[in-house]
Amino acid sequence: MRAHLLGVVEALAGVVGGVKPNLAFFEALGTEGMALLFELAAFAREKGLPVLFDAKRGDVPSTARAYAEAYLARFPGAAITASPLLGRDALVPFLEAARAHGGMVFVLARTSNPGARDYLELKTERGPLWRAILEDLEALNAEYGGRAGAVVGATHEGALEAARGVFSGWILAPGVGAQGGRLRPLERVIYPVSRALLYPEGRADVEASLAAARGLLAKLTD
Repeated sequence: MRAHLLGVVEALAGVVGGVKPNLAFFEALGTEGMALLFELAAFAREKGLPVLFDAKRGDVPSTARAYAEAYLARFPGAAITASPLLGRDALVPFLEAARAHGGMVFVLARTSNPGARDYLELKTERGPLWRAILEDLEALNAEYGGRAGAVVGATHEGALEAARGVFSGWILAPGVGAQGGRLRPLERVIYPVSRALLYPEGRADVEASLAAARGLLAKLTD
């Protein structure tokens, strides 16, 4: 696993815009997995790639501060995903750390999974909950110097375009590849692709990963 992950990062360093490790899969491997996570992040930075820790953390301010220290202070310039459902005070420690260390915080707004509609589509006085989250993120982005981004799934037709009408900052749009999301040539949108690049055709092959990445890039360019 270590050889494959480092090999893919090295091969794709000139093609992709960054690396987004999903913490759950490293945590599931215990201490060896966490050691690999930090080695992978350091290796990606050596290759000039930004690192976005897909953690989806959300907790009371004191705990959020510890999470921010672990991932944003330890790796200056890195980003992390976070949940907004505990409120603004749970996001502020992440945003403060991002501003201090040159990183970013991507906040869940309209996620890529089908169940997102269960809660994120609930109606508020400002429209669906995800829209209210984006409106608040727009204000936080101005307050914290552009350090707030939003997560909006590429799997929901029209969601990205609607989000861009509310939020002017960077958007992380998961769902392209294995989840069937469509690439759209929108400004300030990052498309993470995981399984389709790590295991194209269901196998771990660095050359196949590189070919898949170039194919997706050509499709987006076209």
